[in-house]
Amino acid sequence: VCDTHDGTTADPADAVLPLFLLVLGYAIGTQITLTLAVVISFRNLANGSGAFWYVRLVGTFGWVVAGFVTGWALNPISPQPLYLAAGTSAALAAFALVLTTNAATIAASFAALAITLAYPYAKRFVSMPQAVLGVAFSVGILMAFTAVRGHGVPLAEWAGLVPAQAWLLLLGNLFWVLAYDTEYAMVDRDDDLKIGMKTSAITLGHRDVPAIMLFYMLYLAITAVALAPQHLGWPLWLALLVAAAQVAWHFRLIRHRTREGCFQAFRSNHWLGATVFAGIVLGTALR
Repeated sequence: VCDTHDGTTADPADAVLPLFLLVLGYAIGTQITLTLAVVISFRNLANGSGAFWYVRLVGTFGWVVAGFVTGWALNPISPQPLYLAAGTSAALAAFALVLTTNAATIAASFAALAITLAYPYAKRFVSMPQAVLGVAFSVGILMAFTAVRGHGVPLAEWAGLVPAQAWLLLLGNLFWVLAYDTEYAMVDRDDDLKIGMKTSAITLGHRDVPAIMLFYMLYLAITAVALAPQHLGWPLWLALLVAAAQVAWHFRLIRHRTREGCFQAFRSNHWLGATVFAGIVLGTALR
């Protein structure tokens, strides 16, 4: 029996069954994943039987090195290694999906990763780090086009895989990220000033609210221009109109620059994105 934070007592035996089920589920999922990964990997190797020893040797060495580095850099009796393992597993799972596409998309994924890793440091050196985040979030648009159009395309022709429409969608999405992440930056503006961080809210100053409204309008306008050739009809235009109404609501939330209002506006952006997405899906279905 041990004491809890609220002064009551708890029996550690009560946690045994949930912990056992959790570990059992993890073990089953891991073994299934490893088996499928090995089968798929060796099926796609030019000389699977001949390369087995090399892949197994390098993989085992990688496990040893990863375990050593994790134990040296992190507290092994804290949850830190678990968080690292979870994050790494999610990243590798995402990269495994990318590997099913083509060389152009794989190359673009490394560029996206580099930009994403640079974002935290951009807050120290870039006046509008939210633009860096916007580029990182928008590269996926280009990857979608290269994934669909890039099979069997020679390296010299990769530039033609991304049409003007993709770049317009990227630009529009960049302005959307600038809008909602500046709303979030307004929440933390006082704290960021104290620790010397650079954000769009600090850079824009008293022009932050008008700038956010401009970013939102540019996002909707550029998206409309980019999708016009798809002839999605009234569902898209209705969705953009509803999204514009949400932007007006965001103005009411952030105009006084309160933390609560800015944070609510930031958190409500999933509805704005879902509205535009619904218009695209419905327009495509009815086309």
